[in-house]
Amino acid sequence: MYKKSLSCPFFLWAAAFIIIPLLFIVYYGLTDKSGAFTLENLMAIATAEHSKALFLSLGLSLLSTAICLLLAYPLALILSGSRLGRSGFVIFLFILPMWMNFLLRTLAWVVLLDTNGVLDTILKFFGLHGIKIINTPAAIVFGMVYDFLPFMILPIYNVVSRIDVNVVNAARDLGANSFQTLYKVIFPLSIPGVVSGITMVFVPSLTTFVISTLLGGGKILLIGNVIEQEFMKGTSWHVGSGLSLVLMLFIIISMILSSKYDNGEGNVL
Repeated sequence: MYKKSLSCPFFLWAAAFIIIPLLFIVYYGLTDKSGAFTLENLMAIATAEHSKALFLSLGLSLLSTAICLLLAYPLALILSGSRLGRSGFVIFLFILPMWMNFLLRTLAWVVLLDTNGVLDTILKFFGLHGIKIINTPAAIVFGMVYDFLPFMILPIYNVVSRIDVNVVNAARDLGANSFQTLYKVIFPLSIPGVVSGITMVFVPSLTTFVISTLLGGGKILLIGNVIEQEFMKGTSWHVGSGLSLVLMLFIIISMILSSKYDNGEGNVL
């Protein structure tokens, strides 16, 4: 009874900030302005503008997730084999930007990537003129990778650092080279962390609208921008809610695919 009473604040918070808003989204997404049931709001994703924004969001999200994985996995392997103090300091460096406001971190990239900005000045110094990054999909990917890379590193590092070194040594004693040990022992055991990292990067990348607004200059619309405009500019709460429900389906699918690894255990091939 005592433990149940301690959980009451959480359930009150969940009801106020998760369940009730979600019910409003479902209601608006499945009704028209007269309150009648309709699926037109969900089917709005099939329009040329909305489908283009959705596929662009999926493409950039997958690309940023792949880049984060390629950067994070080798780093996690290196850190897991380093001394505790050194690896802890490097992890601290990656976590440090997360203490700063998300909006400020993204605005910093505007200064770096802008025309005549820091990066443009460096490129001109080396004779590379006319390379425009700001207000392009590349700038959005830069922002996604920078903001969400720690969410890929931490779960992979946590899983890799807990792999029993005796298992790795046994594979090498049986004649496995470094690549075979990585492919058949370390990577299968680290799959839970990889899947968790992919989910933690892909979902916010798919739903973001701040990064694309600031680094895309409002010229590149992702599905998050479309939904934000439907709500904030008063176009249609019903269409915005319908698009949100469609986007939620992708998130649910992603969570279902990762749920099988929630036990934190991998299998050696």
